[in-house]
Parts: sequence; C-alpha cells; structure tokens
Amino acid sequence: MFPRPIQQASPQARVLYQIALPIALILWLLPLIGVAMTSVRPSSDLAAGNYFGLPSAIAFDNYLAVFRNSPIASYILNSFKVTIPTVIGAVALSCMTGFALAVYKFRGNVLIFFLFVAGNFVPFQILMVPVRDLTLQLGLYDTTLGLALFHIAFQTGFCTLFMRNFIRALPYELIEAARVEGVSEIRIFWYVVLPLMRPAIAALSVLVFTFIWNDYFWATVLTTGAATQPVTAGLYSLNGQWVAAWHLVSAGSIIAALPPVLMFFLMQKHFIAGLTLGAVK
Repeated sequence: MFPRPIQQASPQARVLYQIALPIALILWLLPLIGVAMTSVRPSSDLAAGNYFGLPSAIAFDNYLAVFRNSPIASYILNSFKVTIPTVIGAVALSCMTGFALAVYKFRGNVLIFFLFVAGNFVPFQILMVPVRDLTLQLGLYDTTLGLALFHIAFQTGFCTLFMRNFIRALPYELIEAARVEGVSEIRIFWYVVLPLMRPAIAALSVLVFTFIWNDYFWATVLTTGAATQPVTAGLYSLNGQWVAAWHLVSAGSIIAALPPVLMFFLMQKHFIAGLTLGAVK
C-alpha cells in the first residue's frame, strides 16, 4: 500500500533511482537556471537571438537597471504591505477558529468546519467578478488594504484546517487539567495551547507568506497602478512598449524571489518541526 524505502529495493531499482534522480533534478532546475542566466545576459545577446546559449558577458548592471528603470522598490514595499498583514491576520484568526473547532463540542461544529474546508475547493477564477465588484462597492479597489483583506478571508479556510487538525493532536488532558484548576478558557488558549502551537504557527506563516508573496492573479485583478501593485504584477512594467526586456524581467524576478527564500531559510528549523510534529509518537 505504501512505497518501500529505496534502501529496501532491489539493486537494479537503486541504480535506476540514482540515475533518474539527478536527471529529474536538472530538468526541474532548468527554468530557474535559464532565468538566472538571462538576468546577467546583456541586451545585445537577446537582440542577436542568443536566448539559451552562454552569455557573451556578465551584465550585473541589469540588477541596477531594474531599480533605475522601474519603481520595483515601491512594488516590493507594496508586497510587504499586503503579505505581512495577511500572515498576521490569517494565522491569528485560524488559531482561534482552530481552537474552537478542535476543543469545543457543539451543534454545527462539523458543518462550520466543512464550510471552512469547502472554500478551498472553489476555483478562485470564478470569484474574480464578484470579488472585484465587492471591492468597488466598499471603496477598497486598487488598495493594498483591499488586497490584504481578501487574502486574509481566502487563506483563513486553509489555515483553520491546518490549525484545527494540529490542536486535535495535542494531549487533551492538558486542557482538562487546566479546567480542573479553574483556569478560564481564554487563559487556557493563551497560556496552555498557544505555546504548544509555535511550530505550527511558524510552518503556517512560511506557507502563507510564500503563497501571498507569489500571488499574481489577484494582484492584477484587484490592483492597477504602481502605487498599489505588488512586485509580481509590477514586473510587467519592466518590458518596454515595443521590445520585451527579458533580461530586466529576469533580474527583477530574481530580486522578487529573494524574500520568500530568505523567509524559508530563516524559519527552516521551525518549518520542518511544524510539519513533522506528531508524525511519530
């Protein structure tokens, strides 16, 4: 039913695995390598049709040109304005909703949990028109606040699923012991459950940060100008009116990818601990 560890496979299977793994890794990395090479490729190479060969020179000036020729610093700031409130809001709400759905037994518990989960199965493209109309009616269209509020609402369902299942795996005896001692429910949540949720909070924060930072669809639907667009949508401004400046777009893409990569490496220990906690008893 479950795949066996490669160490238990036949010698032929192990040899095939050792050959196939580097090939699959190279194929997976080829687009990233291509973007990295194009980011240091001079524009003359692209004009001459040298898209996939080695660069004739290393043009690190492309990274400076990105900041000179576009308001990418403003785009990055807008991404932080959207991403950080979304992470804080979605994680905070999911901690409370996950605690309520995991600890309390009440009528409609399963139905409410199902509603949180069901939202994740709705194709987000069909929400484009109603969400855009709603933001227009509320005066939140083309604002970082409107984009952040939408992401908080949309991500809370997934985060609640994550947190509810994590809290249910915690020893319920801790909560019962605190209740016997007369501790209020709010203090139980704050002093007993929340400290145990730190690995899950760290893992969920990294996931949500990556999801929101890399979002392109809603960034183009709900924002239009350089004053509000995140970096994923703003990279398109690096192209000229008549010529596609792929060397600048590639350099901007590398710059835009740095924050989530740094976020992952800074939180790597907590991220892995949060995903594997409870896997082995």
